Order: sequence, then structure tokens, then C-alpha cells
Amino acid sequence: MSDPVIVVPYDPQWIKLFHETAHQLRTILGDRAVRIDHIGSTSIPGLDAKPIIDIQISVPSLDHPHELIDPLEKEGFRFRQHNPDRSKCFFREPLGNRRTHIHVRQEGSWSQQLTLLFRDYLRNHPKDCKAYAELKYQLAKLYMYDRPKYTESKAPFIWTILQKADLWSREIGWKPKDTDA
Repeated sequence: MSDPVIVVPYDPQWIKLFHETAHQLRTILGDRAVRIDHIGSTSIPGLDAKPIIDIQISVPSLDHPHELIDPLEKEGFRFRQHNPDRSKCFFREPLGNRRTHIHVRQEGSWSQQLTLLFRDYLRNHPKDCKAYAELKYQLAKLYMYDRPKYTESKAPFIWTILQKADLWSREIGWKPKDTDA
């Protein structure tokens, strides 16, 4: 049985937890990390979420993944080699640490930009943020022990938000702000 899907009220400490890990990642990777950003639901003030800190590291290229994998593994971060998403390298927290997901993506790639746009849109649209939280609670109740089904069931809502975010980005001339760390 997998870990249960548990959604909790927003915790302002998530920002502090992000910064602690981001500082460690910046120390490990130096200039290899073009950006280090807090992403996912814990990065959106007021949004209830699973208490997992998601971090996106943007790098110039993923052509030589061991330049990233080796130093991160040396510090205890666990590379998930069998990640099905080929647009990123995925790591988990060192054993015994708070649950953290680290997504390493190529700077300027579609997936890197889309992740930041989704976050920024929800930061600026509280009604959609609230609707997303309500959906998460419903799905967590339905799929508490089926994490893949929980994630899959959010997809239609996420695509609707991304369509709105696309229009919003054109209206305001959106581009990612400075890196979070």
C-alpha cells in the first residue's frame, strides 16, 4: 500500500522549508543552477496542499545529467532513475528528511516555463486557487491510497487552469520573475 494522500491547510512554514533546502541546493550546484524555484501547491500562499515541498532547478542543459546527479547524490539526494517524465531529472530528499521533490529541468523548456506559469497564475487568482483546494480535498478522500489516481484525476482541472493561465499570460506579458533562491 502506498503512502496515503493527505491534504492539509496551508502552512506559512513551507516557504521557510523551501529556502532551507534551496540554500543547500545552491551550495551544491553553484552556477550549474540558473534558477531554483519553489513550485507546486506549497509555493502558493493560502493553497491547501499535500505537505511536500516541490523545488524546480533550471539548468542550461540536461545533456550531461551526471554533472547534476553526482553532486546531489553525494549530499544524499536520491535520483529517481525510473521517472517516466523524460523532460526532467527527478530527485527525492535524503533519507530521514522532510518529503521534498526536486525537478531539474532545462531553462526555457516548455515544462520549465509551464510549471512557473501555473504557479504564478494561481498566486494571482484566489478563486481558482480555492476551487483547486476543494478539488484536492475531494480527490484525497476518494483516492487516499491511490496516489496515481489522485494525480490523474486532477488533470482536467489543471488543463482548464493552464488554458486560463495562457490567456492571462498574454494579457499581462507574463515572464518568470527572478529566481526564488
